[in-house]
Amino acid sequence: MENRPDFVQLKEVGPRDGLQNEKKFISTEDKVAWIDMLSNTGVTEIEYSSFVNPKWIPALADAKEVGKRIKRNPSVRYSALVPNMKGLENAIEAGIDRASVFMSASETHNMKNINKTIDQTFPVLKEVIVAAKEEGKKVTGYVSTVFDCPYEGSISPEQVIRVFDRLIEDGVDDISLGDTIGSAVPSQVESLLDEILKRFPKDKIILHFHDTRGMAIANIMTSLNYGITRFDTAIGGLGGCPYAPGAAGNVATNDVLYLLHGLGIKTGIQDKKIQEASIFIQNKLGKKLPSRSLAFMEGSA
Repeated sequence: MENRPDFVQLKEVGPRDGLQNEKKFISTEDKVAWIDMLSNTGVTEIEYSSFVNPKWIPALADAKEVGKRIKRNPSVRYSALVPNMKGLENAIEAGIDRASVFMSASETHNMKNINKTIDQTFPVLKEVIVAAKEEGKKVTGYVSTVFDCPYEGSISPEQVIRVFDRLIEDGVDDISLGDTIGSAVPSQVESLLDEILKRFPKDKIILHFHDTRGMAIANIMTSLNYGITRFDTAIGGLGGCPYAPGAAGNVATNDVLYLLHGLGIKTGIQDKKIQEASIFIQNKLGKKLPSRSLAFMEGSA
């Protein structure tokens, strides 16, 4: 395919989006050790935590301490999710390179997730975006439920475009489009990208797929054929959304690497080191992670 890229960047979101839904608390010491392992895999960005109120996401209550203790690899950008100005202040104190703001294309999911309507959310995020830029930080805008919502059902491209355009207007540097409940199929990806790529360069678009129905790899293939070069992935297939009942984990970094490297697409990421980091966190959680590639490599080891 002539649009298929030669190089793809994977942002590792396991430490944030992966752990946020886990009931077992991973100690600060183990989080730091794990992120330090990830820092040496070849990934260029790690979303290491979330600076939301700890009562909402207790699994990430130690975000500030983790940020202060990890060993910074100069080749890696360290980002975190920030919901508001208080979160941004804490994140900057902990040493983020990039801030991620978030909202939903679905009104109901936005209310469940943020406790605000979409229109009420825009000014809160704009304040964070402006303040982060004043601190010299890049800002990623996450838009959740861009295909389907667990409460409202199908989400139209027009609903996504409304949020997308406003975030661009308010100053985000790039946008991550999330299949939050993992229900999208390639035709939905095509319909949305046809509209999005009229508005924003493809190298500023990130796709964030969950694998609830086993469609994540098919959706990534579709995105690659549109020339998309950036994806959010989570080691081992960790994850899920606390406010999207039934959502399975993120597409596994391991499985996406198997696809990309099999296609001859470079990533700069070392499979063996991803495997080692996967086994480390799998052992700490005390359960098998859903990545097919991880399971196969373990079985053949």
